[in-house]
Amino acid sequence: MAQQQRAIGTRAAIIRGAAQAFREHGYGSTTLAGLEAAAGVTKGALYFHFASKEALALAVIETQHESSIALGAEYLGSTRPGLDAAIRMTFAMAKTLRDDPVVSAGIRLTLEASNFSVPVAAPYIDWIDMCGRLLRRAIDEGDAAAELNVEAAAHFISPAFTGVQTVSEVLTGRDDLYQRVEEMWTLLLPGLLSAALPAERRANLAALPALLRHDYDVAGRTRTGPAAPGA
Repeated sequence: MAQQQRAIGTRAAIIRGAAQAFREHGYGSTTLAGLEAAAGVTKGALYFHFASKEALALAVIETQHESSIALGAEYLGSTRPGLDAAIRMTFAMAKTLRDDPVVSAGIRLTLEASNFSVPVAAPYIDWIDMCGRLLRRAIDEGDAAAELNVEAAAHFISPAFTGVQTVSEVLTGRDDLYQRVEEMWTLLLPGLLSAALPAERRANLAALPALLRHDYDVAGRTRTGPAAPGA
């Protein structure tokens, strides 16, 4: 049992170390020697757990995906209204992208999926599904327009977030990511909200992205704020 626990710990440590290397260099430019150095293991130990660089990269993606889906499940399972939850979920995901190297590396590797011999579609499919479920909740609650094309909206919101975080990474190392997520929702919300929505509720939803950006920015500066403001 102790040996099994050590093996599990070693595997997790290799994934964390490899994530640092993939996050910094990408899949194509990361060498096996670089992975060994980043993970702090020998070539033999690396190959004991992973048959190839691709297998290790896919393990990073899987670990990231499990973490992200668990985060999304918290918002799906919460009692918050659907649109509130969807907006808050993207800010929480933005935080993990900034703070968690495994998540950041997994997202980068997913965007480099053409390098792999197997398709990497599950992360996209699952996030689109979660967006759709939250939008359907929002329709039932009267926040989102009854005529909203949920499938089209979900297929747009998830890739929009992917694009926003990718450009933020390229231009600022994700320093401005919360601002860009705020802007994304400021542009999207008018097309999602029900025309019959009471003015106060409309104003509260419209103000939420800016409030969340402020909370996350403050938490990031002080390093003492909650892991997910307003979760």
